[in-house]
Amino acid sequence: MSEIPAKATGSEDPSDGPRADAVGAVPPGVPAGPTGDVESAGDAMWQSSPPGSIYDYIKVASFSIGPDGLVDQWSKRAELIFGITAERAVGMDPIDAFVADDQRDRGHRKMAEILDGREWTGVVPFRMPSPEEGGSGAEGLAEVYVMPTTTEDGERAAVCIVVDVRTLRRIETDLAASQAIFGQSPFGFLLIDTDLRIRRANERFASVFGGTVDDHRGRTVHDYLPRAEAERVAATLRRVLETGNSITDMHVTGKAPDSDERRHWSINLYRVHSGTGRPIGIAWLGTDITSRRAAAREAAAARRNLALLNEAGARIGNSLDLETTARELLDVVVPGFCDLATVDLYQGLLAGDEAPPGLADGSAELRRVAFSSAVSDTPFVGGPAPVDVGAVHHYPFNSPCADALRTARPQYLPAEESGLIQSTLAVPMVAHDTVVGLVQFSRTKGSEPFGERDRALAVELAARAAVCIDNARLYRREHERALILQRSLLPPGDPEASGLDIACRYLPGNAATEVGGDWFDVIELPGHRTALVVGDVMGRGLRAAVAMGELRTAVRTLALLDLEPAEVLSALDEIARGLGTPGGVQQATRAARQPRDAELAEVYLATCVYAVYDSVTRRCTFANAGHLPPVLVEPGEAALMLDVPPGMPLGVGGEPFEEVEVELPEGALLALYTDGLVESRDHPLDEGLQAFVGALTDPSSPLEDVCDHVLSTLDTHHGEDDIALLMARVQGLPAESVGDWTLPREPRSVGRAREYARVQLQEWGLEPLVDTTELLVSELVTNALRYGEGEIRLRLLLDRTLVCEVWDAGLVQPRRRRARDTDEGGRGLQLVGLLSASWGSRRTPRGKTVWFELPLPDGETGLADPAEALLSLF
Repeated sequence: MSEIPAKATGSEDPSDGPRADAVGAVPPGVPAGPTGDVESAGDAMWQSSPPGSIYDYIKVASFSIGPDGLVDQWSKRAELIFGITAERAVGMDPIDAFVADDQRDRGHRKMAEILDGREWTGVVPFRMPSPEEGGSGAEGLAEVYVMPTTTEDGERAAVCIVVDVRTLRRIETDLAASQAIFGQSPFGFLLIDTDLRIRRANERFASVFGGTVDDHRGRTVHDYLPRAEAERVAATLRRVLETGNSITDMHVTGKAPDSDERRHWSINLYRVHSGTGRPIGIAWLGTDITSRRAAAREAAAARRNLALLNEAGARIGNSLDLETTARELLDVVVPGFCDLATVDLYQGLLAGDEAPPGLADGSAELRRVAFSSAVSDTPFVGGPAPVDVGAVHHYPFNSPCADALRTARPQYLPAEESGLIQSTLAVPMVAHDTVVGLVQFSRTKGSEPFGERDRALAVELAARAAVCIDNARLYRREHERALILQRSLLPPGDPEASGLDIACRYLPGNAATEVGGDWFDVIELPGHRTALVVGDVMGRGLRAAVAMGELRTAVRTLALLDLEPAEVLSALDEIARGLGTPGGVQQATRAARQPRDAELAEVYLATCVYAVYDSVTRRCTFANAGHLPPVLVEPGEAALMLDVPPGMPLGVGGEPFEEVEVELPEGALLALYTDGLVESRDHPLDEGLQAFVGALTDPSSPLEDVCDHVLSTLDTHHGEDDIALLMARVQGLPAESVGDWTLPREPRSVGRAREYARVQLQEWGLEPLVDTTELLVSELVTNALRYGEGEIRLRLLLDRTLVCEVWDAGLVQPRRRRARDTDEGGRGLQLVGLLSASWGSRRTPRGKTVWFELPLPDGETGLADPAEALLSLF
């Protein structure tokens, strides 16, 4: 604060001393001065001035001049302006000390006039003492107001009020700049006092809230904002005023006068101080960000939609199951896009019917396959009755949902006023120009209703899900067809075999995996022998199922030729090599010599184990083409894997197959299987094989129970691959069911053969078969004598049928021909074919065997009359 010299009289120093600040009561909220002293005189209220007045900014100083023209009082503010302490200044001639040499004469004249009692005001250039004199030597410009005074002795003196002109000009410039910034700012500018009332507002603020700038003085934030928002802003203003911490980008929401539109402002607040650092208020700088907020919302919505589409692409379609795909769609959209959602698919598509191209009938039957809610278990409170998941329903022909299905365009559904739903969007699911179903998205009251952007997003989401559902439908159809084809190629029912108790299991892969090429077969061979086959075509899908069918048919054909197991696999290998080539085996062989053409042919590979069991000798011959080894469980022994050379898979070619013959004890258990039983992604093959062997602990249990025990014990991870399991318990023919005789090569052997057959059949109680058997045995033995070589062997086998075999060392196979009417012979084999259920011949290591089979008298097949058969030959 400025100080007034003590000796000066008749004047007031405007920079200090009591000053009339107000009349009457002190306005509320105005702080007291530094001393807090308030003196009352009559109706006037005098208050000590606080720091920070205008005089602090313009640097007003004072000093007094005595009758001798020398300084006799020097204020502290004068020390700051002129840079000389009071001790040095008192007694100095101000003209000689501060006025330049060329101006001193004029200065002395003015001083004389002043001391003569004359006031003077003017601008005086001055200089501070040089450094040698204890000053800085700087030059300045001061505006001086000289007021004549009188001392106590009646002598004339003067009081000088000095203002630094350059500081004053800088203040004027700053004030003009501040006025320009405040008045011309494109942002709303307020100056709020310590009572949180507006002291000044600019034109921009007034243009938004109406009126002139003066109309807003004295108002508070409660006059512009809703109560809750105003309380929040007022609390923030108090915090800024108390702490001095500025606030940046505080968002405030309200409404402008005469407008119902919600506006958004970004507010910056900072505390304003006086020249001495005393807080005098808060500066408020506001920017309308309503359009920016709208753009930000649009950008956020776009980002959210893109994120939702990315999530839909990642989560929808991971399964080839229709219901799972529909649930995946709802998991994506609820609650991120809507509060409730349902998916309906056409019942015909779910039943496997082909979808007609184009647009569907909107009133056809649909099935509710998925429902999801983020708010309630009841989908449409106050609306139509809810449809349970799994229920079949249809929409009325004139309903918006039916119209959406019919036109393949989304429709808005009207909401019930008393219901929970605010907005519903029905979107058809269109895939490849085919409507497969309908998805409904609903938002509850309180949520934002669907807009055009939401509609476009809903259509995109429904289209993506529709494509995935259509792919799942097509896959299900192909899977079911392949499964039907595969099952049709497997043995129907429970296979039966002579001397074996058979049980089998086939488990196809689930709907998530393509059908495989696993197969098994039980083939009855002549002489009460049985061929057991288990194979696996590498690959999946319809291609593998078709290849499996071709190989199985080839196996049955080769088995009926009564070839050895190794020969069967060799021939099957050639067939497999020709499957992928239109020209067959020969074309495949030529393609193998031409690498470029070989690349165009498909490669079919398969593994297979082929075993032939003889119920008379209980010996089994194995041949293996790259398949897993058979497992044998003998009574009272632990299960073991048979050491059968694996060989190369079918279709590779170039390698022979080896045979292994094993004698199977009575009651032994033989197991053939595919890799789906013992191998999975979680368990390696070795562990699966050991677990399978360990599961076969009780071979005496019923075979059906053994199969169930194996499948329940092993961790098969069923669904990853097909599983084929074929189990057989050995039950050889008893010795009393076999008749075996050796006959010399002489004509009398024909009669002996008839006699042996008649006696054996009588022992077995098969008298009705005696005549037919004698006749046919006579024909076969006669042919062996006439066309065969070496000793003749006759064998009768009794099981479910009667089999008669005639062995000789000749290699020439008998061939049936049609005899002419004039021929005396050549009708023997025709007679065998007429009287027997079946007949044939096969090669043996030492010659050949000709056989025929007759049904038992109590069997389903009736016996042929020998007399009628003989007459039919002529």
